[in-house]
Amino acid sequence: MTLSELLPSLGCEAADHLEPGVWPRSTRIGEDGELLFAGAPVSHLAARFGTPSYLIDEQQVRDTAREYREALPDVEVAYASKALCTRAVLRWIAEAGLSLDTCSAGEIAVARSVGFPAERMLLHGNAKTPEDLKAALSYGVRRIVVDSLDEIEQLGALAHGAQQVMIRVTPGIAAGAHAAISTGTEGQKFGFSLLEGVPDNVDAAVEAITKQPGLRLQGLHCHIGSQVTRVDRYEAAARRMAEVLVRIRDTHGVTLRELDLGGGHAVPYVGGEPAFDLGGYSRRLRVALAYECAAHGFPLPRLTIEPGRALVGPAGITVYRVCAVKRGSRTFVAVDGGMSDNARPSLYGARYTTRLVGRRSKAQRVPMTVVGRHCEAGDVLADGINLPADLHVGDLLAVPCTGAYHHSLASNYNQVGRPPLVGVRDGVATLLVRRETEEDLSRRDLG
Repeated sequence: MTLSELLPSLGCEAADHLEPGVWPRSTRIGEDGELLFAGAPVSHLAARFGTPSYLIDEQQVRDTAREYREALPDVEVAYASKALCTRAVLRWIAEAGLSLDTCSAGEIAVARSVGFPAERMLLHGNAKTPEDLKAALSYGVRRIVVDSLDEIEQLGALAHGAQQVMIRVTPGIAAGAHAAISTGTEGQKFGFSLLEGVPDNVDAAVEAITKQPGLRLQGLHCHIGSQVTRVDRYEAAARRMAEVLVRIRDTHGVTLRELDLGGGHAVPYVGGEPAFDLGGYSRRLRVALAYECAAHGFPLPRLTIEPGRALVGPAGITVYRVCAVKRGSRTFVAVDGGMSDNARPSLYGARYTTRLVGRRSKAQRVPMTVVGRHCEAGDVLADGINLPADLHVGDLLAVPCTGAYHHSLASNYNQVGRPPLVGVRDGVATLLVRRETEEDLSRRDLG
């Protein structure tokens, strides 16, 4: 039995225990039961910025970016901005020396507004609009990852000069924690197939690009999924992609010099989930790629990876206020947020933990289900969580590991405004994105 499992059965204060790896590194428990986040009391932040609020530890994001660069000094690390795309976050990423992966004109616009270097950017996605392509060309984004024959034709008509492109390949490697985020296998929307006889396959893409004078084929790209814990899946992808590089050289006479293996590195959301082995990933990935290239007499390509969640997810928490506690066959704790600020449980069945903050309770811990305010039975944030039996209206709850895909996926369901994003560093809190108001919501409604 683990410590976190043992404490509730003894009636002890679970607040004294924070699951390592799940909560941001800077979180600490004060003697009064307060949760300190990057040196600031969470209850004070809730009073200042309201609830729900997203909080992100700036120093942890910067530190994690540095750790990736140190673990992979000869690899280009491109932050996947879809995880959390705001001006402040992109400034931190730029200052850390990382590159940037974007997938829309909107994300390019945010990058452009902070002067992110275009030569360190790439654009990809399975259905880029003309506006997306024009935005990338206008800003001088160095690489565009093409995903269909139609896109190659459209980009070729728009490009002037020699726009660098990469081909997204479906490598046939199964990975990811849920079918909705497993992107490396046949039968889903991303990438060119490796199957012979399929109209939209890799060979057709190479031929189409070589016919476009405004495009220059630079390399290959793949992304096998998200929340990937097994390093051997990345080894398999590296070996497969090396085989494709050799196949293109031997079939088309083109030696490609760049390879992007995507991201998807897992982070733990609840206690007991494994953390991603960055050191093992670095060693095994480079060895696998070097072996395959040497075996086929192929020059080692410049390698790019695209971590997103791993850089920002563990650095964030969300704080909520309890609106109601309903005790029956199950105990439901309703909070002032829900699926509009955290869509992942309803989308992927994602699991989270939570804890009382702001006061110490000696009450016995009992299983509770934390639910949101929205008109959906599936609006559940955390199920079967041991919380104090004296939990009541007005209490604060904090949910860890919410830095990635929470702000990005937030919606206005039930006309609820999206929460603010607050950066905290050395006890100083800065409002990065303000709370959305009812006036904001009505401003777009012109009827």
